[in-house]
Amino acid sequence: MNVLRTRFAVPQRVIHWLMALCILTMLFIGVGMVSTVAASYLTLVQIHKPLGITILVLALIRLGLRIRYGAPALPADLPVPMKLAAQLSHWIFYALMIAMPLLGWAMLSAASYPVVLFGSVRLPPIAPVSPTLHATLWHAHFFLAFAFFALILMHLAAALYHRLVRKDGVFEAMA
Repeated sequence: MNVLRTRFAVPQRVIHWLMALCILTMLFIGVGMVSTVAASYLTLVQIHKPLGITILVLALIRLGLRIRYGAPALPADLPVPMKLAAQLSHWIFYALMIAMPLLGWAMLSAASYPVVLFGSVRLPPIAPVSPTLHATLWHAHFFLAFAFFALILMHLAAALYHRLVRKDGVFEAMA
């Protein structure tokens, strides 16, 4: 029997909110990193690296869950451009959740900086040492972070629109 789901599966909802917390934390840490030269910079970097890898792992798990469970159908009366925007924005989220940590890892590799997860656990480099490549990846990571933040703001606005204006159950599907 095929049951029409109105909510995401529990594992999908748990990982969504866990990732939301991690990603918002990461964005604020990133802002702190690029706006300080104080001693706290090193502490922020030490948090930023393993948190980025955690987000990468969670994003891959989340993508697997999305493939496994799918997503509830959007409301039938939702205009086609809004449906397209919803679907496109979710795939852009997945792309950024995977690309941002990989860019950061490659950027650090290109600068010959280690990616230390905890203690003495280090990730291998994934890019050749190159100051030019490092600069290019740094800029890509920096500007995509702003795009990510903008997408998050649009996502929050859409969630509130569905909850407060349309009252169509889309918000509740992930709540």
